[in-house]
Amino acid sequence: MTDNYIIALSDLKTGVYTYRWSASDTFFEEFENEQIRAAELAIEVQAQKAGSSVNLDIEINGTLTVPCDICLEDVEMPIAASNSLKVRFGQQPDGEVDEEDGRELVWLPVGEPEIDLSQIIYDYSCLSLPIQCRHREGECNPEALKHLNPSEDASHDSQQPASDSPFAALKGMFDK
Repeated sequence: MTDNYIIALSDLKTGVYTYRWSASDTFFEEFENEQIRAAELAIEVQAQKAGSSVNLDIEINGTLTVPCDICLEDVEMPIAASNSLKVRFGQQPDGEVDEEDGRELVWLPVGEPEIDLSQIIYDYSCLSLPIQCRHREGECNPEALKHLNPSEDASHDSQQPASDSPFAALKGMFDK
């Protein structure tokens, strides 16, 4: 990937360090994500080394441009993600939980000199998108909406007459 999102753990001494990066659409292109058409993200990571572990607090803010789920035109979605990780060195013990002190645990081999946060930033950015990405009411492409919601007159012309419908026999079944 790139060296932009790497923290050299071997250089850290006890204390707090702040890292600031940005991510654009080229960052998401490297992950071959075709759904994210543009991006403007600000990433801030606070790394606190204490003993043999490193606590990482990650803040991701900005916008991602994705296709609208209704009209397929681009829509800019604001995102804000905040995550806490604890980096430990060694092999994860069997039965060990994946969280400690409310932080997600990440295990690195002993002597690993650095951690690349690219995948973590990518994952949390994508996960912060809402389930449905769409324009606000009335902002979708009106031409696309015409095809999604044809007028009543056009829909009646293309439908079969009620007597030819296989469900015509069920009409009035519950009327009494």
